[in-house]
Amino acid sequence: MKKLDLSRNEKQTVEDALQHWQENNLLSAEQVEALKGNIDEKGFEWKTLARYAFWIALVSLVFAVFSLFADDALIRFVERFYETPNIVFCLFFGALATGFYFLGFRNKKRYPDKTFSNETLMLAGAFATAACVGFLGQVLDRNTSHFTLSFLLSIVIYAVLAIKLQSKLLWVFMLIALGIWFATETAYHSDWGFKFWGMNYPLRFTLFGLLVTAFSLWGQPKIQRLQPFQSTSYVVGLLYTMIALWCLSIFGNYDSFDSWTEVRQYHIFYWGVLAVLLSLGVALYGMKTKDNATRDIGFVFFILNLYTRFVEYLWDNINRTIFFLILAVSFWFVGRWAEKIWRKKDAN
Repeated sequence: MKKLDLSRNEKQTVEDALQHWQENNLLSAEQVEALKGNIDEKGFEWKTLARYAFWIALVSLVFAVFSLFADDALIRFVERFYETPNIVFCLFFGALATGFYFLGFRNKKRYPDKTFSNETLMLAGAFATAACVGFLGQVLDRNTSHFTLSFLLSIVIYAVLAIKLQSKLLWVFMLIALGIWFATETAYHSDWGFKFWGMNYPLRFTLFGLLVTAFSLWGQPKIQRLQPFQSTSYVVGLLYTMIALWCLSIFGNYDSFDSWTEVRQYHIFYWGVLAVLLSLGVALYGMKTKDNATRDIGFVFFILNLYTRFVEYLWDNINRTIFFLILAVSFWFVGRWAEKIWRKKDAN
């Protein structure tokens, strides 16, 4: 029998339960001892430490870059490179990205269990790729504003590398780059206005997210090379949709901030109703299909939309004390509900 790794409190709880069953003649002493022998106290959570350590390493790297530009001595050093051609930086970051991808791919083959360190190398390669493509755009597109072609190139690079290296992280970067390209390309064709074909950014990205989600459900499974990334595309597409629809429920389909401030929120009430109903539908669908990711996304945005409507329609219409009292009570009920679900999952 496989040994169970439990925390100290969990181990004590199980042992107390076994002792209780022995006292009530539900288990023999031999059975209790055999079961206790298959329980180990869980050691230090090294996997969690590894995950946080790599995250902190990446955050520290970002802060190091910002600190670079805050240090006077380093600023003077960097100023010497102002006259360096963009092609040099492009080649430098291209070589850097290649090195990171090579190390990541080699480590993934040699040490497939070292997930966090391998993905950290892929992430560093993705950032270097973004810098390389950015400088390439400066080299090729100096005199026009159609720099969206650079984003299109980054989409192709990320997609090819994700398939070649079987990296879901790079596939996420591809989907993010796809969203950036979509935003800038539609803005370019609308002369950098806020609306394209009568749609502002939130409405555009709501439709964009629906298209990504639909493709992940019905198109991607038919393409063998893209099948490993189906669940990733589905989650990212769903997040695009829910975030954009939430923004749409707040700002409506207006083309400027001034236009939006001149109307009351009940004028765009229908977007809020759509956001609440869609998020509730997603949550129920996730529960029915036992898809935890879909269920969690649906419930998070269902609660977010409810509280957004609560703030929109009651903030200026009721006493502040009553407002926060209702908020406190409602969050208490949400906490109790979440606690019941958590305890039920632990019991299973």
